[in-house]
Amino acid sequence: MQYRIDPKTGNRISQLGFGCMRFPSKAPGIIDEKASEKLILRALEGGVNYFDTAYLYPGSEEALGRIMQRNGIRERMLVATKLPQYNCRKPEDLDRFFGISLKRLQTGYVDYYLMHNVTSYSQWENLLSLGIEDWIARKKESGAIRSLGFSFHGSLDEFAKLIDAYDWDFVQIQYNYANEHYQAGVEGLAMAAQRGIPVFIMEPLLGGKLADSLPKKAQDLFAERFGGQPVAASVRGALRWIWNQPEVTMLLSGMNAMQQLEENLRTADEATPGMLGDRDRKLYDQVLEIFRESYRIPCTGCNYCMPCPKGINIPALFSCYNNSYSTSWFQGVFGYFTSCGAMGNDPHYATDCIKCGKCAKHCPQQIDIPTQMSAVSRRLQPPLTKTALKLYSRMR
Repeated sequence: MQYRIDPKTGNRISQLGFGCMRFPSKAPGIIDEKASEKLILRALEGGVNYFDTAYLYPGSEEALGRIMQRNGIRERMLVATKLPQYNCRKPEDLDRFFGISLKRLQTGYVDYYLMHNVTSYSQWENLLSLGIEDWIARKKESGAIRSLGFSFHGSLDEFAKLIDAYDWDFVQIQYNYANEHYQAGVEGLAMAAQRGIPVFIMEPLLGGKLADSLPKKAQDLFAERFGGQPVAASVRGALRWIWNQPEVTMLLSGMNAMQQLEENLRTADEATPGMLGDRDRKLYDQVLEIFRESYRIPCTGCNYCMPCPKGINIPALFSCYNNSYSTSWFQGVFGYFTSCGAMGNDPHYATDCIKCGKCAKHCPQQIDIPTQMSAVSRRLQPPLTKTALKLYSRMR
């Protein structure tokens, strides 16, 4: 494992961090704790020492806490969790949410604490009005919080305001070769690095879109350059692109299968800043050109938009829409009706969207979800489909 230094604390952080949002599951919303435990212990053995969870990740803090307690591994780990800042309405909420996280994690302190999913400076102003600066000072003095930062999903202008609004210990941004100039982007990365602020990277694979969902033609280009199976080679290519940059301190990967973990450990063992050359840069340009032809809706499948009041599986339908361009229209349509539950008794189509906008308010990618739902239905749901399926259902 390669390590990079956090200049604020002197911590040696594994350049591969473990993202706990996508733990293995037994069923939707139910974490497979035994499988997760095996992954965490193997990650530790492989040199990973940074583990990232959040108050809002269903069951994640609790599972991580039990795993740490059972195995006596807390002191070997740098644990990060997050404050649901947009749910904070009064000063008491700060202690309430933080206390719940500590209880779930079965620990007395958090190494890295983040303001979760910050998109604008006004959200920080709201926290200031709740007395967060004094609150942070007290928590740091007591040792309950070791480092404070924020995870960011807004525009570069808002990032520039936030970065100088407080003496941050670290920042976390979405960054990958397809998002080089998206949100904070490479400009935000440089801005933080110039101030001596560690930068942690999330969504290095864009929710898997740069791995198994990458068009086959692009996967084959990575396999030709880096060797191995196309999907694994695509992952190696995406991670190497990030680790090539010395301004990056650590990247998070949501590894929910042992094979994924082993592949990423191997890549992390060999990846160093400046390892990519001119040949590689041309390769990424080729891959991006192919990728952009098919990636129409920038959904990462984070599920922050869920649940939908009308029961629509928003991330799944967006995935099918993109798939209709990257593979074939037929496969996109087939997946769409499967995801809608069209052959069951209670289907939920894109056309069922009531445009309430609740989902869009929580989307880190700032997707206009109601508008995109209309695009999905136009492409994947031919006229009279619902009527035909209802008739079919009655005939069965």
